[in-house]
Amino acid sequence: MTFLARADGELQLDGVSLAEVARRFGTPCYVYSRAAIESAYRAFDEGLAGIDHTVCYAVKANSNLAVLDILRRLGAGFDIVSGGELARVLAAGGSAGRVVFSGVGKSEAEIRAALAAGIACFNVESEPELERLDGLAGAAGVRAPVALRVNPDVDARTHPYISTGLAGNKFGIPHAAALAAYRRAARLPNLRVAGIGTHIGSQILDTAPLDEALERVLELVDALASEDIGLEHLDLGGGLGIRYRDEEPPDIRAYCGRLARRLAGRGLRLLLEPGRAIVGAAGVLLTRVEYLKLDKARRFAVVDASMSELLRPALYESWHEIVPVSTAASGRETARYDVVGPVCESSDVLGLDRDLAVRQGDLLAILAAGAYGMAMSSNYNSRPRPCEVLVDRGAAVEVRSRERVEALYALERTLPAG
Repeated sequence: MTFLARADGELQLDGVSLAEVARRFGTPCYVYSRAAIESAYRAFDEGLAGIDHTVCYAVKANSNLAVLDILRRLGAGFDIVSGGELARVLAAGGSAGRVVFSGVGKSEAEIRAALAAGIACFNVESEPELERLDGLAGAAGVRAPVALRVNPDVDARTHPYISTGLAGNKFGIPHAAALAAYRRAARLPNLRVAGIGTHIGSQILDTAPLDEALERVLELVDALASEDIGLEHLDLGGGLGIRYRDEEPPDIRAYCGRLARRLAGRGLRLLLEPGRAIVGAAGVLLTRVEYLKLDKARRFAVVDASMSELLRPALYESWHEIVPVSTAASGRETARYDVVGPVCESSDVLGLDRDLAVRQGDLLAILAAGAYGMAMSSNYNSRPRPCEVLVDRGAAVEVRSRERVEALYALERTLPAG
C-alpha cells in the first residue's frame, strides 16, 4: 500500500499536501502517516493470528506519544530499553503489564520503577543483572518475571553497528552459557522464570538468520523443559528491514505465518519487537534548500535539516531517498548534488550524489525517516529539535511543537559574580 503520492506534481502523504504542511509548521519537520503505522502493525498482528502472541513495538524507533497512543489503541505491547521509555509508554496510556524491558545496562533506579509499575517481563542480558534484579525485587517484596536474552552467535548480515547477535556483540548471554544462567535464575528466590528471548540485529532483509536463531533458541527451550524449567513465552525480538533505496524487505505477513506454523502446539506465547518495520516507511523529513554552492569541486545543496535532525546517514552511512516536494516547475536543469546540512561537521551529509533539479528555497522530502530520526536527534550546535506532525484522516496535526532556543539552556546556570 502506497501512502506517498503526487497530485499535479505535488507530493502528498495520505492526500495531505506536504508543501502545505511545511507552510503551516515550518522546516525541518517530521511528518508521519497514521494509516501507514496502522497498516504495518496489522501485518504483524494478522500474520500471527494462528497463535497466542503480542506485538511489542520497539519504542526506541520512534517514541512520540501520538505514535505510542496509536499502537496502544491497536492492542500493541511495548519493548523498552530505559526508564524514560517506560515513562513515555505510561504517559501515552499504555499498560505496564504489556511492557518488556530490554537493554544491557538497566540501572537500579530504572529497575525499581519497572518493578513498581508491574511490567510484564525483564529481558535480562547478564548474570550480574540477575543478581541485581533479585535483590531489588526482594527489597520491594515482589517476584520479578524474567526472560534471558540469549545471544545465539548468528550473523544477521546487516551493518556491523546494528548487528546484535554475534559473540563479539555486547548484547545478551552467550548461547553456551544460557543453560547455566537459567539454572541460576530458577534458584533465585525473588525471580520467576517466564520466558526466553533473542534479538540478532536491525534492518534484516534475509530471514534465514532469524530462522537459524529460532532453531538455536528452541533447542534451549527443550533443554530447559527436560530440567523442569518451564517457559511461558518466546521473544524473538525485532529487526525486520524496510526499503530505503532498492532493498527487497521481507513479506511480513508471510514471515509471521511461517513463525505461527513453526511454533504451533508448543504452548508458548510469541512476542515480537518490531520498530523500524512499523514506523520507518511511515515518516518523512521535510527540509528547505538554504543555499546552492556551485563554486566547489562538488555541488552542494545546503538545507536546513542536518545530522542533528537525522543522524543515520552520518552514523551508518545510511541511504535515504531525497525528492523534491514539487515537480511542477518546468525547464530546470538536473544536476548532481551532495545534500548537506548547516552543522559544523564534514560528516553532516544527508545524501551524496543526488540528481536534483533544485533551486534555493525549494522544499525537499527525505523519505523513510519515521524510525531512528527524531528519536536520535540532538541539540548539537544549539539547534532546537524540529516539530512532529501526524497526518490523520486528511488532517495534519502537530504532535510535538518545535523546541524553543530558550528551552535548550533553561536548566543551566552561570557562576555567581566574583
